[in-house]
Amino acid sequence: MPVYVMLTTLTDEGRKTIKEHPDRIKEVNREVEAMGVKVLAQYAVLGPYDFVNILEAPNNETVSRVAVELGSRGTLQTMTLAAVSVDELIASLKKVK
Repeated sequence: MPVYVMLTTLTDEGRKTIKEHPDRIKEVNREVEAMGVKVLAQYAVLGPYDFVNILEAPNNETVSRVAVELGSRGTLQTMTLAAVSVDELIASLKKVK
C-alpha cells in the first residue's frame, strides 16, 4: 500500500487544544484511521513543522480526503508527500535500462 509523509503545523487554536487536551492527538489518529488511512508512525518535531506523520493509504484520493478534513477544522495545516522506499526506487530505475 502507498506510503505518505504528512507534515503538520498547528494553528493557534490547535496549540491551545492540545495544551488543554493532549490526548486529542491520539483521538485524531483514530479518526484518521476510521477514514481508511493507517498511522504507521508519528513524531513531534522542532522547526517549521510540529508533527511528522508516516501514513499508509490505499491511494492519493483517500489521503487527500484526510488532509482536507483535518485542515477544514482550523486547528492545523498539512503538507502531504507521497513516499517511495529506496528499494522501490532502485528497482524502478533498473527497469528503465
